[in-house]
Amino acid sequence: MSDRRTPRPPAPFAVPGSRLSRLARLGGLASGVAGGMLAEGLRQLAQGRRPSVSELLLTPANARRVTDQLSQLRGAAMKVGQLLSMDAGDLLPPELADILARLRADARPMPMSQLVTVLEASWGPGWEKQFRRFSFTPMAAASIGQVHAAETLDGQPLAIKVQYPGVRQSISSDVDNVATLLRLSGLLPSSLDVAPLLGEAKRQLHEEADYLREGAQLQRFGALLADSPDYTLPGVHQGLTTPDILVMGFVDGVPVESLASAPQAERDRMMGLLFSLLFREILEFHLVQTDPNFANYRYDSASRRLVLLDFGATRAYSPAMVDAYRRLLSGGALGDTAGMNAAASEIGYFQADIREHHRRLVLDIFTQACEPLRHSGPYDFGTSDLALRIRDVGLRLGMDREFWHTPPADALFLHRKIGGLYLLAARLKARVDIRALFLRHAVEAAAAAAATLKPL
Repeated sequence: MSDRRTPRPPAPFAVPGSRLSRLARLGGLASGVAGGMLAEGLRQLAQGRRPSVSELLLTPANARRVTDQLSQLRGAAMKVGQLLSMDAGDLLPPELADILARLRADARPMPMSQLVTVLEASWGPGWEKQFRRFSFTPMAAASIGQVHAAETLDGQPLAIKVQYPGVRQSISSDVDNVATLLRLSGLLPSSLDVAPLLGEAKRQLHEEADYLREGAQLQRFGALLADSPDYTLPGVHQGLTTPDILVMGFVDGVPVESLASAPQAERDRMMGLLFSLLFREILEFHLVQTDPNFANYRYDSASRRLVLLDFGATRAYSPAMVDAYRRLLSGGALGDTAGMNAAASEIGYFQADIREHHRRLVLDIFTQACEPLRHSGPYDFGTSDLALRIRDVGLRLGMDREFWHTPPADALFLHRKIGGLYLLAARLKARVDIRALFLRHAVEAAAAAAATLKPL
């Protein structure tokens, strides 16, 4: 008789709403980590070993404590771990990188009683009379909110994103508290300057926590892609949307990573659409959805359309930054090191006193990252070791503390988007002619820019 059981969804867990309760939970985490260190130290001493502090800090039990507590806090506490795991992962101890990476998908829904309190605060008593149906079981739960299915009185299906209580009010203190906790516990290297990342984490979180802003960005992207039938986006129900609740039309689809078993041609087509969208975002829209989470993309098998979701992390780029990135990518496509160096300097990758061998290592990363741009014909992400090679060069830089310099936030968030697409392409074993896509969009963007400069 088999003892295999269907995995249960994560149990609901009330989100601490006040600053005091959130700080207390972080304090409890610090105490738990310290207690775990003491117990592990005594155990190893009894066995005749003298463990190092790092060995005691990064035990599996402490890893579970950190992950569980941050995932229960959600919001900024969880998001700062996600940002650190994406942006500084190559510079962190592998054990900590694993802890933070687990936070990307580890979120528990809030209980029904807390959900109803949030709904009543935004919509008032009797809110349920506006719907024919409302499912209290969330379809998804993430770091800032959870999504529920509903149906309007006239039968239109909806997806309703509800923000966890206290997230917006606790962003700055949560980010600072988590950073302090990680620093004091020794889980972050003392030489790692995360201040720029933390400042950007606060800024982005405040934007992501404003659902009115996200709704506006969703509508803006819908207008920008109105001429592109291969993409579909949900519409926004403005009458019910508030700063804490985003109400959208429900768009069906399967997770994009489930296409791993689809025919090669369809996998190639989907990744081609995503890379084409990336180049349009950078070169044409000057507006990039920078969150690389795979859950932001779904596939509608009936229409063969790519479904785009979640525009909270949308970021505008200045014309000067766009032009510098266009020249950086063009230099990478042509193998023009001098051109890449000039563009990278304008973006802000190099400090005035950067050492020459550090400059060469950074340019080596760019050269390798642009390998698909130099490849003639479809680039096979499934057989490429590109990600490993980029990681190895990044590790060499990360180990040299004399180099450490945080690039501008615009660059970091764009790296996250590009890196996420490379990872998804590798997951799907896709083959995409990146060079042809880039050259086409670069030419089209240049022509459009020139047209706007013509006299009337």
